[in-house]
Amino acid sequence: MIKLIVGNKGSGKTKKLVDGVNAAVAKDHGAVVCVEKGLQLTYDLSHKARLVDIETYDISGFDAFYGFLAGILAGNYDITDMYVDATLKIGGKDLEGLAKMIDKLNKLTKDSEVELVFTVSCDPSELPESLKGYIA
Repeated sequence: MIKLIVGNKGSGKTKKLVDGVNAAVAKDHGAVVCVEKGLQLTYDLSHKARLVDIETYDISGFDAFYGFLAGILAGNYDITDMYVDATLKIGGKDLEGLAKMIDKLNKLTKDSEVELVFTVSCDPSELPESLKGYIA
């Protein structure tokens, strides 16, 4: 399942993400991964969550971003929840590229129990129609 937390800057998206990560860790049913640009959330997240600083891997564009996320999922069968903060800062401001990546991730995870949650900094009305059904 894929969810998008969408809103303009300052609307509380990261707070929702942090709450979601910590709630998922509290369930203690599998591995929880949080991907972010930089390590700003280090002290906000439970130490049980795996925090990945995507800047370390020099990812740019949504094709590379998809490959990175797919690689994490392929290498860690126990992941139940993956959260991604600052999605457009990582992949770029290309909303159509985001839509293509989400479609590919949906196909990749359709038969799994993995929940993917992304924060997207934009007005919900700016999203392509194909993404509006994912808004949490």
